[in-house]
Amino acid sequence: MFKGILHLHVTSVILFLIIYLIKTLLLVLNKTDKLDAFKSKTKVLEMIISTTFLLSGVYLMFNVPIKTMLIVKIIIVLASIPTAVVAYKKSNKILAVISLLMIVMAYGLAEMSKKPTVASSKLNDADNNLSNEEFAVKYGPEIYKSECNQCHGENGNLGISGAFDLSKSTLTKEEAIQVITMGRGNMYGYKDLYSEKQINAVAVYIQSLRK
Repeated sequence: MFKGILHLHVTSVILFLIIYLIKTLLLVLNKTDKLDAFKSKTKVLEMIISTTFLLSGVYLMFNVPIKTMLIVKIIIVLASIPTAVVAYKKSNKILAVISLLMIVMAYGLAEMSKKPTVASSKLNDADNNLSNEEFAVKYGPEIYKSECNQCHGENGNLGISGAFDLSKSTLTKEEAIQVITMGRGNMYGYKDLYSEKQINAVAVYIQSLRK
């Protein structure tokens, strides 16, 4: 369900941005008639997209760890709404552009928050030449702390956002690698963020959290 809501949220955000960009361009270019016609044709659609955008965002907010970046994003989105309302009510081009930039900025912050702290590109040749065992000892705890700590906790038993208690996990290392790679339930898959060696390192570290 989580992944479905996430995809719905991303889609609604993109559609909302497209509609808002078109409206802003028409306003800035003084295409008043075309702007009124566009607003009339997309009024219902925009209401649906806006509602989906906000409701899915609220759901995600209560089902992911609260990070500073997320708080900043929420503040920017909330501030952009009254700014946009005033902008179009008074046909204020400057406020319309500002509100659009605020929404784009909020989306950008959301994308930035997804980036891993320990990316594959940051690993030097010496690290990549380590054996799997040596690599796991060096990077397993670091990657776990960066990506897993907020939901699973330092000892694996925090359980935020429905996160499984890793201290009671019966998964084999191979099964853990599969879950980390592809994701499960509310958990993202990390196949596009980390290398197989890094994912293996996390799976190895997770084994050490069992009681």
